[in-house]
Amino acid sequence: MLFIILLLLDITPMLPVLDGVVMELQDCALPLLRDIIPTDKEEVAFKDLDAAILVGSMPRKDGMERKDLLKANVAIFKSQGAALEKYAKKTVKVLVVGNPANTNCLIAAKSAPSIPKENFSCLTRLDHNRARSQVAMRCAVPATHVRNVIIWGNHSSTQYPDVHHCLVNMSGSELACFDAVKDDAWLKGDFIATVQQRGAAVIKARKLSSAMSAAKAICDHMRDIWTGTADGEFISMGVYSSGNSYGVPDDLIYSFPVQIKDKTWKIVEGLAINSFSQTKMDATAAELIEERDTAVAFLGV
Repeated sequence: MLFIILLLLDITPMLPVLDGVVMELQDCALPLLRDIIPTDKEEVAFKDLDAAILVGSMPRKDGMERKDLLKANVAIFKSQGAALEKYAKKTVKVLVVGNPANTNCLIAAKSAPSIPKENFSCLTRLDHNRARSQVAMRCAVPATHVRNVIIWGNHSSTQYPDVHHCLVNMSGSELACFDAVKDDAWLKGDFIATVQQRGAAVIKARKLSSAMSAAKAICDHMRDIWTGTADGEFISMGVYSSGNSYGVPDDLIYSFPVQIKDKTWKIVEGLAINSFSQTKMDATAAELIEERDTAVAFLGV
């Protein structure tokens, strides 16, 4: 029987707060949750892990340049990657959530050389869910009636939410997204901007970053790794690029459409890419190359 033991790592001053999180989790009476272990010790938190969700990162502060943000996060994810290398199972599945998630994920992977790079991914499922929801609301259907949206590239404002391969179930018939929405200008304009800027809009409205929707996306991401994707459906994940798919350079963590079986992801190949999409995919790749080169210089490799 599958069950879950949660190991929760935080810095020492936050342990009293972590105790409150433990109490809330206990009070949820979750059926698969067997035990919860709060700790400030990496050797405890990373020991024999089957799955690691790396949430904590240095947020950008007023007056902080992007290179300073990357430098601070390189130190965090170099340390966490080294802890995975030392303590975790080599089969561990690692999901990086802390931003800038793609580049933080790459640094963690480079710092754990004996764990396959294919075991590392970053969260773009939140953007994927946002895109599905925007299309669903526009078509007045449940989000479950929208499948195969794609988030290409970086979990940042350069990401490209692509619906050229998306299908919408309306009144029992599946239509191509452009045929269902019937508003090409919206799909190529406001839709893309809304998904790209949704995180900032949430912060502006509630004065805090996404919490519930991010947690749901993490659950979706990890569930699909463990149970696989449905036939004919693909989802978005930031995964390691070997330079063989859609012209994306190698040695990047880039969000692709993937299908998952037996805990192994595979990029969905052969999708037609028009010039509109290619331009946006190239732009987000260029940002990731710049981030990677800056971060790797701080890493010293």
